[in-house]
Amino acid sequence: MEKNIVVVGCQWGDEGKGKVVDLLAEKADVIARFQGGANAGHTIHAGGKKFILHLIPSGIIHREKICYVGNGVVLDPFGLMDELEVLHAEGIDTEGRLFISSATNLVLPYHKMIDSLDEKKRGGNGLGTTLRGIGPAYRAKVGRFGVRLCDLYTPEKLKERMSVYMEMRPEYFSDSRDERADIDKIYDDLMAIAPKLKSRMTNVSIELLKHYKNGKSILFEGAQGAMLDVDLGTYPFSTSSNTTVGGALTGLGIGPKMIDLVVGVVKAYTTRVGSGPFPTELSDDLGLKLREDGGEFGATTGRPRRTGWLDLVALRHACRVNGVEKIAVTKLDVLDDFEKINVCVGYKLRGEKLSEVPLDLSQLWDVEPVYREFEGWMSPTSHINKFDALPENAKTYLGLIADDLGVGICLVSTGARREETIVV
Repeated sequence: MEKNIVVVGCQWGDEGKGKVVDLLAEKADVIARFQGGANAGHTIHAGGKKFILHLIPSGIIHREKICYVGNGVVLDPFGLMDELEVLHAEGIDTEGRLFISSATNLVLPYHKMIDSLDEKKRGGNGLGTTLRGIGPAYRAKVGRFGVRLCDLYTPEKLKERMSVYMEMRPEYFSDSRDERADIDKIYDDLMAIAPKLKSRMTNVSIELLKHYKNGKSILFEGAQGAMLDVDLGTYPFSTSSNTTVGGALTGLGIGPKMIDLVVGVVKAYTTRVGSGPFPTELSDDLGLKLREDGGEFGATTGRPRRTGWLDLVALRHACRVNGVEKIAVTKLDVLDDFEKINVCVGYKLRGEKLSEVPLDLSQLWDVEPVYREFEGWMSPTSHINKFDALPENAKTYLGLIADDLGVGICLVSTGARREETIVV
């Protein structure tokens, strides 16, 4: 890998970023995760084993790589300990090669409690949150009363910060019998794992600059997808962080000149978890077939994903705001036995034709997709690892995507395993 690459999702998450990062990490020296939290679920199939990572960069599976978790991530410290134990049980040693920014905000049990209570209050207007405490942790961060990893070095400050949070949000803590509201217990539990966390603490911004100046190749890994970005996605049905390329800069403390290439990950069709507009959603047997054939169940929550045809309008938006130059197309094989395949090439909104998403993304609730129909290829692609060996209709399908978006294709995934990949 000659360039420093940012990998971003171009849809509503679940595009297959874990596999793409795993493949690109083979030729990278350093992998750095820049935003999100344990609401992410990156699935990797390697060596006959399946790994699901929520916080640790996907590159950790490559035993010689150095990995970082940036300040833009909100870190569940207890969830991290669980992931480390799973990796250790599989013989993957992370000592001396997994480091975390001292400025990373922590997701604590009371954030998960608040997440659950808030979602219940929303009733039928729920956001479909994963209930992992991500939103409340980011709110505490922006409100400047969050707990950061570096606070573990000063226990008195740690307890004071948690007490301030309780005072700022008394409606959640007063008379609560939920043990997740027990500040004293949380404090004791944190102190018990503090030594293991402190040993991994570093200034990620400085370390990445050192690697850059030493000529190392760096892979920047994001979570979720562009259409879930808190500023540029389908707000309020979004996540709480910047999932787009700008999040890599602020989430790791790096300058734009450190980025050489932006790779967008695009699933060959579209999925979404939780609430929010989804113009190409299929609520019929075809949607069910996509879900079953694609194994579309959340790696984090296990919830069935909503499914639909590929949406080029949303992809144009994602590629533009990220400056995507190349795409990695995943799960092409899921379409192998579809006789007809539709692709959304535009929208209609109250009789007006649109080629881009509306300025007010909430209007996506009201758009009608305009489809172009393709003949399917009706033959298996999972055994193919050369582009020229693909069925002609599959090549046509991929060519339309690349031409419409004005990008190149660098990878095509035709299955879950590493070897089920076409490098273009």
